[in-house]
Amino acid sequence: MIQAKAYAALAQDAQLEPWNFERRDVGPHDVQVQILYCGVCHTDIHNVHNDWGISIFPLVPGHEIVGKIIAVGEHVTKFKVGDTAGVGTIIHSCRECEDCQSGHEQFCSVSPVQTYNNLDTEGKPTYGGYSNTIVVNEDFTHHISDKLDLAAVAPLLCAGITTWSPLRKWKVGKGHKLAVVGLGGLGHMAVKFGVALGAEVTIISTSPNKAEAAKELGAHHFVVSKDDEQMKSVFHSFDFVLDSVSADHDINPYLAILKTNGTYINLGLPPKPWEISSFSVVAGNKAITGSGVGGLQETQNMLDFCAENNIVSDIELIDMKDINTAFDRLAKGDVRYRFVIDMSTL
Repeated sequence: MIQAKAYAALAQDAQLEPWNFERRDVGPHDVQVQILYCGVCHTDIHNVHNDWGISIFPLVPGHEIVGKIIAVGEHVTKFKVGDTAGVGTIIHSCRECEDCQSGHEQFCSVSPVQTYNNLDTEGKPTYGGYSNTIVVNEDFTHHISDKLDLAAVAPLLCAGITTWSPLRKWKVGKGHKLAVVGLGGLGHMAVKFGVALGAEVTIISTSPNKAEAAKELGAHHFVVSKDDEQMKSVFHSFDFVLDSVSADHDINPYLAILKTNGTYINLGLPPKPWEISSFSVVAGNKAITGSGVGGLQETQNMLDFCAENNIVSDIELIDMKDINTAFDRLAKGDVRYRFVIDMSTL
């Protein structure tokens, strides 16, 4: 077994603290990654608080991992020692079901193994990237370009692919008008991708003071959702509305700004169910869809696109000791736009 160290929540709602544990040895098809950076996702907070009733403690969060390969199994062909690599939200799937065969390993019908807060194929808990090292099958490890700021690459493994996947599925690009609701960790990546793909992008936010930030990201327009006149001005305007907001909110106003045959894409996970007027959907043949993270090849395609177009997340780099403060700030939306932990400070 490989000795490892991390920051972990030892019980529900506990502060994260130093914790030592063991990783499995490197198997024939495994790589060992020395973790350099790990992004902080809102999911990490949900799991520490056991908001979904599925948390396994002790819990080591983190599924936005970038590091260096320091060991490879004897049958590994994809990587060599010294390569830069990334690990996202899943570390195993059956590879044989319809979803896996179609490139949707994240929806494996047998059960995808999540990077943390899950049970591996041997029934043992998985531990995430708030640690110094991780052992992963090479198939679930991604090539990362050294051309990019590696710290700012880390959030691409979750926030990046979560926004990239629906944009590619719906072929958003030139000639399309895209509205992005919410300018946070997901929303700012949706703007960057939407602009790079050629769409005309509008940010819709409750906060007027985010207008300048939207402009800096490349958004073409900015609309304050609490301003009735501004919302009326974009009625029936967009081919796609991508909603990244996880707080409870009424989506009917956003359905109203879709064109005929427009599509509302939900990425957020509000606690309460929606209340949707049937007229909001029927009037205009509008579609409502959702999207999670992408599959393995789709994630690699996104990373390659980012390398070609110099796209990374806007981040605030923090020391490991400051993670509990970062959690508090993230819960209040006080970050622009993703926290990333410098794991050399562990």
